[in-house]
Amino acid sequence: MDEPLTLHALPLFPLSAVLFPQGVLPLRIFEVRYLDMVKRCHKAGVPFGVVALTEGGEVRRPDQHERFHDVGTLARIDELTQPQSGLLHIRCSGLQRFRIQRSERLKHGLWVADVAHLADDADVGIPADLQPAANALGQVIDSLQAQLSDGETLPLPEPRRLDAAGWVANRWCELLPLPVPLKQRLMELQNPLVRLELINDFLTRQQIAQPGSGGPQP
Repeated sequence: MDEPLTLHALPLFPLSAVLFPQGVLPLRIFEVRYLDMVKRCHKAGVPFGVVALTEGGEVRRPDQHERFHDVGTLARIDELTQPQSGLLHIRCSGLQRFRIQRSERLKHGLWVADVAHLADDADVGIPADLQPAANALGQVIDSLQAQLSDGETLPLPEPRRLDAAGWVANRWCELLPLPVPLKQRLMELQNPLVRLELINDFLTRQQIAQPGSGGPQP
């Protein structure tokens, strides 16, 4: 069996959010510990790691300890602008998931870690009993798209993969107001069909999608 690909000294960005593979993540960077890190990653064309906080806040405070989940997602910087000194706006895409093997906080507060890649979701189609979740997602995306002003874009990856269980499940996880610990557990699941089944159960309970309905309920 092949050993998982590992990365050493990967810079980490702990957030009060979960990044899913192929997800889109806009960030506003102003902390000194991240400004240099982001510039270096962008210049070198390398990713950083996004991990969800379990303790502490996104902005560092001397009286707080930062703790985070040991499974996160690599983030590729697709766009970077600097509207003023000491402020960066970036737009990132989620890549592979990883598991932290060892982490260390450097003197200036930046976390780095040795990580091992986790397997990508299998490219699994949508079973008939879960098709309402895919149909409902398509309708939600169309509705959001219609509300955009000229020049605006949705924070959703292209192309749409409404025929792929993992893509549909991940986009619902991003759109739904689920607690961060639940999103984290869903992201960590290795089977995309199980993830979509759990999301479909939630959509059914909330009457967002129902068996045989083909889309959201009025």
